[in-house]
Amino acid sequence: MEKFEIHILGCGSALPTTRHQATSQVINLREKLFMIDCGEGTQVQLRRSRLKFSRLNHIFISHLHGDHCFGLIGLISTFGMLERTADLHIHCHADLQRLLTPQLEFFCQGMSYKVIFHPFNPGERQVIYDDRSVSVETIPLRHRLPTCGFLFREKPTPNHINREMIDFYQIPVWMMNRIKNGEDYVKEDGTVIPNDRLTFPSDPPRSYAYCSDTTYLPRIAEQVKGVDLLFHEATFAESEVVRARQTLHSTAREAAQIAKAAGVKRLLIGHYSARYEDETLLLKEAQEVFPETLLAFENQKLTL
Repeated sequence: MEKFEIHILGCGSALPTTRHQATSQVINLREKLFMIDCGEGTQVQLRRSRLKFSRLNHIFISHLHGDHCFGLIGLISTFGMLERTADLHIHCHADLQRLLTPQLEFFCQGMSYKVIFHPFNPGERQVIYDDRSVSVETIPLRHRLPTCGFLFREKPTPNHINREMIDFYQIPVWMMNRIKNGEDYVKEDGTVIPNDRLTFPSDPPRSYAYCSDTTYLPRIAEQVKGVDLLFHEATFAESEVVRARQTLHSTAREAAQIAKAAGVKRLLIGHYSARYEDETLLLKEAQEVFPETLLAFENQKLTL
């Protein structure tokens, strides 16, 4: 099975603590790295993760609160010192390009690579990235600034060759890719060997949804229905539900309600308020609604 990993670089909220880093994650999908958000200190966490800087070419920014983007200029500068040559693509609200351009011109003159911005409207559901292995779709959220989550959907892989049957029918090597992609094999006498006799089905494509920061939004469930892993912010416990409403955040129980309604396989909660020194309270509240809930923590790796 091809690699599909989620690396948690930071899972704290806006107020810095000694226990958690600002928000950032990296998805490793078939050895291509995609970053979601880039809070302060992200590049240090990226070093600790032992992920290869050179394989990170796309960064997705959910919204323009500092704990989700203050690490960008430092990371961009470091890439320059590493003499990076590949373009770096940043997918974000249009305002981020306006804000970062003067900093790039001042701090990052003469870099050996280009920073390319891809603006999108966080309020619209749309595919903002697509290649042969994955598509990335925005999930409109509700927060104090225009905000969206991201839905990563793996593309189906070709069928697996049944080597025993290939040898039995003496099928030439030049037909392998065509058979992997679903073609039948026609022998010289016109006999058709159906594809399902020559291949095994590929593994089902996997999916990952990221939803932070947001108030409780039941409509999210429809878009993330059935995903393999849902990350949903759980800034507060249920006792702070009023505070959650005021700040347009969610409680752990509300995150679990989304997961249950969507029928996801697993829920990962994070973006913890600095008031909690022990997040097991949040885990317990979520698991009462959705048992397949996990707590996010720094340098955690989850495999789909």
